[in-house]
Amino acid sequence: MTEQRDYRATVFLPKTDFPMKAGLPQKEPGILARWQADNIYRKTREARAGREKFILHDGPPYANGDMHIGHALNHILKDMVVRTQTLLGKDAPYVPGWDCHGLPIEWKVEEEYRKKKKNKDEVPAEEFRAECRAYAQNWVNVQREQLKRLGINGDWDNPYLTMDFQAEATIVGELLKFAANGMLYRGAKPVMWSPVEKTALAEAEVEYEDITSTQIDVAFEIVESAVPELVGAHAVIWTTTPWTIPVNQALAYGPEVEYVLVEGAWGRELTDASFENGANLLNKKLIVARQLLPEIAKRFGVTSWDEFGAYKGSELAGTVARHPMHHLGGFFAEPRPFLPGDFVTTESGTGLVHMAPDHGEDDFDLCKANGIGPKFVVEADGKYREDWLWLAGQGSVINPKFNAPDGPICTDLREAGGLLAASADYKHSYPHSWRSKAKVIYRCTPQWFVPMDKVMTHISPKSRADTRWENEGGAVDPVEEELCSAPTLRAAALEAIAETRFVPDKGRNRIGAMVEGRPDWVLSRQRAWGVPITLFVNRKSGEFLVDEAVNDRILAAVLAKGVDAWSDEAAQDLLGNEYAAEDYERVVDILDVWFDSGSTHAFVLESGRWPDLLRPEGYQGPKADLYLEGSDQHRGWFQSSLLESCATRGHAPYKAVLTHGFTMDAKGFKMSKSLGNTISPLKVMETNGADIIRLWALSVDFTEDHRIGDEILKGVADQYRKLRNTLRYLLGALDGFDEAERVDVAEMPELERYVLALLGKLDTTLRTAIDAFDFNTYVRALLDFCNEDLSAFFFDIRKDCLYCDAPTDPKRRAYRTVLDTLFHALIRYAAPVIVFTAEETWGSRYPDGGSVHLLEWPEVPVAEADLDRWAELRALRAAVTEAIEPLRREKVIGSSLAAQVTVPASAPEADLAELFITAKVARGQAEDVSVTPSHDHKCGRCWRHLPEVTVDGDLCDRCEDVVGEMEPQA
Repeated sequence: MTEQRDYRATVFLPKTDFPMKAGLPQKEPGILARWQADNIYRKTREARAGREKFILHDGPPYANGDMHIGHALNHILKDMVVRTQTLLGKDAPYVPGWDCHGLPIEWKVEEEYRKKKKNKDEVPAEEFRAECRAYAQNWVNVQREQLKRLGINGDWDNPYLTMDFQAEATIVGELLKFAANGMLYRGAKPVMWSPVEKTALAEAEVEYEDITSTQIDVAFEIVESAVPELVGAHAVIWTTTPWTIPVNQALAYGPEVEYVLVEGAWGRELTDASFENGANLLNKKLIVARQLLPEIAKRFGVTSWDEFGAYKGSELAGTVARHPMHHLGGFFAEPRPFLPGDFVTTESGTGLVHMAPDHGEDDFDLCKANGIGPKFVVEADGKYREDWLWLAGQGSVINPKFNAPDGPICTDLREAGGLLAASADYKHSYPHSWRSKAKVIYRCTPQWFVPMDKVMTHISPKSRADTRWENEGGAVDPVEEELCSAPTLRAAALEAIAETRFVPDKGRNRIGAMVEGRPDWVLSRQRAWGVPITLFVNRKSGEFLVDEAVNDRILAAVLAKGVDAWSDEAAQDLLGNEYAAEDYERVVDILDVWFDSGSTHAFVLESGRWPDLLRPEGYQGPKADLYLEGSDQHRGWFQSSLLESCATRGHAPYKAVLTHGFTMDAKGFKMSKSLGNTISPLKVMETNGADIIRLWALSVDFTEDHRIGDEILKGVADQYRKLRNTLRYLLGALDGFDEAERVDVAEMPELERYVLALLGKLDTTLRTAIDAFDFNTYVRALLDFCNEDLSAFFFDIRKDCLYCDAPTDPKRRAYRTVLDTLFHALIRYAAPVIVFTAEETWGSRYPDGGSVHLLEWPEVPVAEADLDRWAELRALRAAVTEAIEPLRREKVIGSSLAAQVTVPASAPEADLAELFITAKVARGQAEDVSVTPSHDHKCGRCWRHLPEVTVDGDLCDRCEDVVGEMEPQA
């Protein structure tokens, strides 16, 4: 018996040093260090100099803690935008930034003070601000390194910081524009106030949590009314904020509501034992809304009522009550008028609402319309004023014990006969500061506001054509010629929203509804760490000073010294010789931090400090192509930037707004340290590598809330391995490829032309996805192409050709030509996604080829193919594979190469044995696929079963020729 020869050495197997095991956590830092040493960001700018601009303006995160998964997602998305636009050939710079002022930093510094038993108010302001500045700078440095580790390509050596002196001067300059244009006023309105942080809050700084509160019903005795039988009766109000009763000034009724005068019918047997407030209910006639009687009865413990009259709300006009604490005299002895309120409903309560203009927006507006002003009773820390007649110096008003049924407010009301019911069981949603997590209140204090509905006369009447935006080439977008008058800020913002592209589009309605219904913008904060409201107010007239020379001195001082330049000591120098400092009040409030971040477009995109971000001279319209942040920024940075720009420039600062949802845990729950369900991107990078986080971030539907967890990351890692193996196969299969092998598309076999047609289709899909910022589709299309069209189909079919055909064979050359085309396309497509792996792959094939991230979008050759016909062939191939599997499972055959297949006669014409990787394919009359073992012998080199092989292990004709050319001639 002749021993069979081993032909493995004659097979052209793929050869590469590119490892199958990625080792990303160990490998990525070295690649990152190389990028930094080579200054890859600056090389990218040089490579794209003079090209069409695409400017993404970075929304500044707060510099106060390690990067979390939300940071990672956000910056990966931004990097994907910048990299794909760069890949398309545009000049897409990226300047990262940080928000450095405001409560997030100040609160952390105060926490350190509290640990050391120090009082912030006893520390000199400049010293305290210096500590805030140092704290912010430390976290800028930490976060910068963490974000760089994600592979984010940006100008990390020159980021923008809102605490930079130039930035602070720019913010001051923007504020002074508001002042000069009459878009600033000082007024007293109820605003969201944090007694813990002792400052006003913006809506974006407030979150709502479910709490259980004390609910009380209070009786106000009617002392005067056009309806005689109401005199001596008691109007009943219901509230979940007992602390506002000491500041009550009026009662509101619904003009269209039906009210009834009733008395509880309990046979006069009700005692304090059966209901704690029973004594206060006995012998009282009460006026309440008829519709709410059942609800009121339940709270009062009343089973039935005696009714004495019914009245339409409008009949209560002119009615006057007295406060239940009227015996204290002074403020509490003043009459409490009944006022008509359109906001009064019968959804809950009693149908009558007590009015405290200090502590409610509706209360304030209604009372102001009727000549009733706020009293400024509750201090910044939530305590009543020391001179207040009732509960002087007591509080805090957000303390549940202070408001409890046995607390001082309810106790005093009960003793005065005014408390009808009280219970600490009312569950509802309530606003909290998202920093301190403490409850907030509405509190009326003098604040600085930007009016939403004042006509902006500095935005002169113009046609839409006058405000049109020009693109890079100078062409003007066609717009409808329509005259418009000078707008209000609200109108200008709503028009800008209509002109802005939103992705997803529902963001337009979200921010539009917020702008449409928002109150005037509260600019002032009563804190130390921030940009000051640099205004001097005349002590006699109450008007703030608008003087260009003074403003110039203020700006120069802030540019030189930062926010510390605004001090009492510097006041006279800033005012100059024209004004006396003693005649002016120097405003000591700081700006809402949202004004800081809302002004960054002026500092970053217009100042010239970053020349890469400047638009061509003469460019009109928004300076940024895109703002990209979480959906919460519809009420935060997107909106503050919109309002700031519309008020100063008449248009939005951006052309498009892209929003992403929030990252939840694997079960869809919000991440929380207390729940132990957080995922740290820093730990993921330590164990899996940054490319895995990037692939996850770009695979999810980020426009909605999305999930992450260990199992999800395992799935992502599996997808990464498949993609890496595709790149590895290409490297190995292209070993030694040179231009002499290249074959023209027209000379290629049909399969190669079909795959190139699929590549062209993928190319179009990816370009469309980039334009739509649809990165989920981008990544999915890329992965599906690699897994389904290449690995499971094209590579599988052509491995015989690659391994066994002669290097000079036209089919093998065509295959390797397509592989080269695929490599150059796929490495570019993948580069914005798996940035480290793409660099590693490129360097493996082209060690001296520079960075993959300097390349541009590939040119894909045009190839024609009947895609419908190929879809039919692939479906038939899947059916054949399925029919072969039972024979393999039962070990009737070893592989598909040993199978002989019969397919329907209607099957498309093609080399089916090659497509199916089988021995033979015959056509039959049946509609089903059938499989039998081949009776031909197996080639010892290519393992195909062919008629010309007479003994298993001998060579087929092709292999004999190839091996013969390889062996030296005798």
